[in-house]
Amino acid sequence: MMSDRIFQRTELLIGQEAMETLRVSCMLVIGLGGVGSYAAEAIARCGVGRIILCDPDRVEASNINRQLVALNSTRGELKTEVMSQRLRDINPGLQLKEYPFSYTGESSAEILSEEIHFVLDAIDSLPDKIHLIKTCLHRKIPVISSMGTANRLDPLLLTIADIKDSIICPVARKLRRELRRENIFQGVPVVYSRETPVKTAYSGETRLGSISFVPAVAGLLLASYAVKQLISMNNG
Repeated sequence: MMSDRIFQRTELLIGQEAMETLRVSCMLVIGLGGVGSYAAEAIARCGVGRIILCDPDRVEASNINRQLVALNSTRGELKTEVMSQRLRDINPGLQLKEYPFSYTGESSAEILSEEIHFVLDAIDSLPDKIHLIKTCLHRKIPVISSMGTANRLDPLLLTIADIKDSIICPVARKLRRELRRENIFQGVPVVYSRETPVKTAYSGETRLGSISFVPAVAGLLLASYAVKQLISMNNG
């Protein structure tokens, strides 16, 4: 089978049992920007058998500097569609489902309607991120959440930690505060940067700067954590 050849190098590293765990697993990636697009591709290349993609946006020119889905040839197309086509080209046997709309309290039930073994959160909206985390914790769905990667230049300062141990990152600080109000103090793994964000201002308004390699590394860290945790949970 083609899939056997595609993943033979991965199987040499992690073993047949772990490969089977990934093959029968389902992961949800919410947000297909600079972080989520790299996370989605990484888990597909690891052999995850079913992937659900959620993002409401279409590709814009401003996405091209950092997002896998963004090319001049894909401008105007739905990110979920572009990502699906890319992942099917990597693994034709991959099962895919697309939700071309935002994760919110209203859409949560539909997006989380099937058995999901891991959620990779790359949502920009803090209220929606909080709702997702609370829902995953309540339903005992493993989740890892990405914090802010904008206005950073050093990918080596990205790390994975429990939310209670995060420092410096303004997004993580806001998330900690809001989660405490919900009596959630720990138990949420996050990818965050220990780099102090650079402040940029153009034409009198503050904008978030970005570069290709920081969000990409954050996405790969999300994928790494989810894949290794899933293997560990199922194979001891």
